[in-house]
Parts: sequence; structure tokens; C-alpha cells
Amino acid sequence: MAVKAMDLFDAYRQDQLPKDEGYVISSFFNSNSAYSIYEIVSYSGVKSIYLNDAGLTFQTNGKKMHVLIEPASYPNKAIEPYVRSHTEQIPLRFSELEQITAKNQSKIMIAKQPIDSFSSFTILKPTGVNFALVFYNRPDLFATLQMFFEKTFNREAGIPQADAKKSAKRVADIVQATMSFKGEYS
Repeated sequence: MAVKAMDLFDAYRQDQLPKDEGYVISSFFNSNSAYSIYEIVSYSGVKSIYLNDAGLTFQTNGKKMHVLIEPASYPNKAIEPYVRSHTEQIPLRFSELEQITAKNQSKIMIAKQPIDSFSSFTILKPTGVNFALVFYNRPDLFATLQMFFEKTFNREAGIPQADAKKSAKRVADIVQATMSFKGEYS
């Protein structure tokens, strides 16, 4: 059976990073709450990939999408995500995010559109319980992404199962519609 996903840095060390098309998902979990940030990057046509002190730098264009999970107890709900503290910010305003309120009053905020990254981008080395995974462009990629997000939203971010399933489907749908390798990538 073909590998669907792998730790990004292990894939780099084993020379198993896709150069033609791939997706990288990174997580940034708050150590004191269920506040979670996910970055999804799609890339194609890599010129080079190199390791540096910060992480892995890809010399290619890419698209980056953010997902933010805010627990019900989060004290700074009224502050736009792009002006929050460094560890809690994403480069988007509320108007650029779809918001789903879960049964437990947590909010799942999903970027409506990805941000283009021109010439290069760096995936930071994960610390603590954070991770960076590469997902291979397989026929079942979007179903795999949906299942991955459903599980991590539920287990890591404390989103009730039904809401995790609905939110994960929405993330996979947006990724498929705006970040797939059709159109400008082909």
C-alpha cells in the first residue's frame, strides 16, 4: 500500500519528499489550552529544498491556508487574528474566515482563500507536540485530509465529533477547490 503521509523532516532525511506536487500540514498547539493553528501548504515544481536552523525551505511557489481553533474559554475572542500575540496569530481578519461554532462553543475558523507564496517558503521545525506532515498527491488525498482533520480536531483540539466531522469536510472541500494542482499549477 502506498504511503499517504509522512513526517516532513523524516521524508526529507529519507529523500522521499515529492518534488512535483505535495501538501504540508503543520500544527501549532497552545500548551495551556485547546487553542490550535493549522497551516496547510500546497506546492508544485520544486527547484530545491534545504534544511536551515528554522526548518525546511522550499524554493518554489506555494499556497498557504490557515485553520484556527479557538476554545470557548479563549479570553481574546474579539481581537482580530492578525493582531493577536505572535504565538496566537494568523495573517487573516475575521471577514476572511469561515466560522463554525461547535456544540461546546469552540470556534473553528477556516480561511476562505489560500495566500499565495511566491518563490519560496519555510516550514518551521515542530516543537513539543506540534507536527509537520507531508501528504502525497494520491487519488484519495482529499478523503485522507478530511479524515486527518476530523481526528485531530476531535482528539487534539477537543471539538465534538459531529462538529469535527463537519469542519474537516469543509477544510478538505476548500483545499480541493482552491489548492489542488489543476489550473495554474498544471
